[in-house]
Order: sequence, then C-alpha cells, then structure tokens
Amino acid sequence: MNARTKRAAWVALVAAPALALAGCSGADDGAATGEGGDVELTFATSYNEDQPQHTCGVDGIKEDVEAADVGLAVEVFPSSQLGGDADRIAAVASGDIDIDLQGASALGAVYEPISVLDAAYAFDGPEHLQAFMTSEEGQQVAADFADASGVSVIGAWSAGARQFTANAPITGPADLAGMRMRFPGSPQFLLNAQALGAAATEVAYEELYLALQQGTVDGQENPITNIDALNLQEVQSHLSLSAHALNTNLIIVGEVWNELDAEQQEVLQGAVDDAITQVTACVADAEAEKIQEWKDGDEWTVVEDVDIDAFQEQAVAWFEGNLEGDSLAVFEAIRATAG
Repeated sequence: MNARTKRAAWVALVAAPALALAGCSGADDGAATGEGGDVELTFATSYNEDQPQHTCGVDGIKEDVEAADVGLAVEVFPSSQLGGDADRIAAVASGDIDIDLQGASALGAVYEPISVLDAAYAFDGPEHLQAFMTSEEGQQVAADFADASGVSVIGAWSAGARQFTANAPITGPADLAGMRMRFPGSPQFLLNAQALGAAATEVAYEELYLALQQGTVDGQENPITNIDALNLQEVQSHLSLSAHALNTNLIIVGEVWNELDAEQQEVLQGAVDDAITQVTACVADAEAEKIQEWKDGDEWTVVEDVDIDAFQEQAVAWFEGNLEGDSLAVFEAIRATAG
C-alpha cells in the first residue's frame, strides 16, 4: 500500500468520528466566511487559557494574523473544547478544525516516526528542537507526515522539559529501580520509560493526583506547568530536575492551508514563527519562576544534582539499539543536529 492509499484509508477511518465531533462542538465546519468576508480559521488546543502555550503562543498567533488585515480571522477553542487529541487530529484531517496544537506523541498515531520528537534525551533543549525542525531532515519529517495524513506542520515549540517527582530523590538511572513510575500511555512515552530504566505504570492524567495519593504509583514525570497545575506537591515530596524529554508541541493545519492565498500563508506562517520565539521564552521564564518559588518554600525538596549525562547516555544508547527504520533515522538525525 503506497503513501497515498494509506492516507486515503486513514482519512476514511477518522472521518466519521471527526464529523460527529464537529456536529456537537459548535465550531464551524472548516474555514468559514465571517462578517466582513474574512476567512474564519478554527484553532483548537488542549491547553488552558492561563498557560504560557496559550497566552504567549495561541493568543499571539491570533492577534498577529488578524492585525495583518489579509482577510483572516481566528476563533480559538482552548481546554480540549473540541475533543481530545485523537479526535482533534481526525477533525483537522477531515477539515472540521483548521489549526490544532498537538503533541508529537499523539501525532505518532498517524505517522509513527514523528513521535520520536518526544523521545527521552533526543533534544538537548528547545533551541536544539528549533535547529532540527528548520533543518533539511526536520523538514523531511514534516513532509512525510503530510504525505501520510494530508495535514501540514507549520511550526513546533517546546512546552517545557519533563521532570521526575517522587517521595525520594531521583539523581540517576539506578534510583528508578523498583519504583512504579507513571508515564503517559502513548507508545513513545512507554519507550521512554524503558530507555530511562523505569517500570512504567499507565495512569490517565486526570487520575494522576489520586493515584499518587493512594500509592498506586510511586512517582511520575511531567513538565513544570503540569506539575504545578495538578498541585502534585501535596502528594509528593521531591522534584528531581532531570529534564529528560521536551514536551514538544506542533502546530498543524489541514487542507485549508492550500486554500489560502500566498499572502495569507505568509502571514500565518510569520505569526507562528514569532509565537515559537515567544513561547520558548515564556515557558522558560514561567518554569524558572516556579522552580525558584518552590526552592524558597517548603512544599518541595528540589533536587538539582541529577546525573543528566548518565541518563542521556543510557537513553541514547537504548534508542539507537531498539528503534528501527524511519524512527531510528529520525532519532539519529536529531542527535546529529545537537550542538
């Protein structure tokens, strides 16, 4: 089955739930024409309106696009109002959502190699992510995803590094032995657990606080913004700054991209490029402020003495020995662009 046939089969598979989602969401079907003749683009995310990915990213894209006065308007639907990740990917593919902000691991359900962007210690930091995404190899990953899905990737940013929490410090791979660590249930995050030497337990994000409180799991990993949002300091004692994976967000656009004229495409792309810079800075500032607040308080023991070199050496060797095909090629290309 060639790429075009696979894409057609996938779109047919997701079209029915996507249409059902759009029917009950209140969103327009695809790019509608609003007052004044502007093309109205629906922009969906899972982030809340007070998170930096929204305030510095999504809001900035909307403001820049509309200020350019090229016949585009953007209607934003935050907080998973238009469904969970899988539903929204399907809706973008079918044209019922125009723009979406998605994690690389979620997109891996459509084109597996793109999920490698969320691999443990693949990137050395957000600047490395940007270097890769603008490289020939990064552009090829985006092109291959578009071939498989009919959906374009027009940008990517880091929503923060993922850190460990537990009731004991985690300073190196050996400290994970015997601990039941919660990881998201996506294939890439479960591979990350193996690469890091952790015993993964799958728990839904919404159930994580209770699972930690009841001792169903011993620890977990998430970006600082999520750890703060869940108030995990109430049920965990140690925050270990392992920075073991970037929480990579990709801005994806459906078929409407090809319906925009050259000027509109340029404006939307420019707004996304500016937002990438803003989000990177906003997330870094928000994380630094929150970590300092925790250091100054008594809610957490903040563990900075983490042997990141040992973790990264183990993870990179594991991925190089266990990934195959295009996924291995993507991982190797990412590491080749490291500073």
